[in-house]
Amino acid sequence: MEFNRDTINKIRGLILFTVVTVIVGINYTRVLELLASAVHMAAPFILGAVIAFILNVPMRWIETSLDRVFKKNSRLKRPLSLIASILFVAGVLFLVMFVVMPQLVRTLWSLQNSIPVFFVEVREQLERLFAENPQILTQIEQVHIDWPKILNETLLFLKNGASSMLDTTVSAAVSIVSGMSTFLIGFIFSMYILLQKENLSRQMKKLLRAFLPESVVEETLRIAALTSKTFSSFLAGQCVEAVILGSMFFAVLMILDLPYALLVGVLIAFTALIPVFGAFIGWGIGAFLMLITSPMDALLFSVVFFVLQQIEGNLIYPHVVGNSVGLPSIWVLAAVTLGGSMMGVPGMLIFIPLCSVLYTLLRDEVNERLKRKEKEETQCPVTVSEDGEHNIG
Repeated sequence: MEFNRDTINKIRGLILFTVVTVIVGINYTRVLELLASAVHMAAPFILGAVIAFILNVPMRWIETSLDRVFKKNSRLKRPLSLIASILFVAGVLFLVMFVVMPQLVRTLWSLQNSIPVFFVEVREQLERLFAENPQILTQIEQVHIDWPKILNETLLFLKNGASSMLDTTVSAAVSIVSGMSTFLIGFIFSMYILLQKENLSRQMKKLLRAFLPESVVEETLRIAALTSKTFSSFLAGQCVEAVILGSMFFAVLMILDLPYALLVGVLIAFTALIPVFGAFIGWGIGAFLMLITSPMDALLFSVVFFVLQQIEGNLIYPHVVGNSVGLPSIWVLAAVTLGGSMMGVPGMLIFIPLCSVLYTLLRDEVNERLKRKEKEETQCPVTVSEDGEHNIG
């Protein structure tokens, strides 16, 4: 082997990589702690990047629309589109709260009157059941409950809880203040990102080209563009699908004259932002509210829910969200399950577009390899001679 400068640099790099790998493997717990600390310190900036990405979806559409009013290089276009995007998102949240809060207050007041009646009806049903089936009372009387022990354990729990209540209150107050400061810093950081996104993009490209080969840079930029497009399409599609599903429930519940139509429609629209399983949360809350007023309404609402859920899952979701991410339905379910088990609700939202990006990259690589194989086989055909031997031409 000729020991020129390139070979020596490769050997140095291999030795350095091996040493770092061994050190990390031996001290992996310490490394994980350092990574967790780094993520905690960078939390405001990570949150700011997420806010900037979400606001950038309506901002691009608004900025394109403003091209008709302002010149292409106008300095007012970017700040105005940013302000309009913030007002749009805040307006949607305010409108939902303005519509839902009065309905929620009325619902709570009605529950205050309905719950006692509900328990009275339950008691009457139980008394009728016990009167018709006296053997149930006999079996209940045979059950022994140690009430003094339960009372002592309850008092002990309350005593320990009272001693830790102050610590819990202080920690909750600190968490709220920390969360508000993190959100404020992240929001300000997102404003800087959106106002200077072209400059940041240009600086990142220069940084990559300075330290990486051109082929690696081009592939990195291609993957970044695919990721941005997929996540943006998924976010927009998921919001549109949630609005459609909530509107469908509101209209059908109004037609069937079921209670809490507006509240249930808005609730299902919000919970439907969680892929696949989110709408079932809205169904559970809506069915519980209707069960207190009328069990038949709860049963009818459950039937309506599962019918509309089938329509949404088979017709609306594949066209609105499925086409936007390009991921088959079986992999959507796998991504939601895996993301939910690892990161909860945020994992469900992240893993679908993330798996879509990985699926697209793998599909392109497989197709490219198959094309190269077919091309090689075409250029080098295999023939069989008279003696039965295979010859590669």
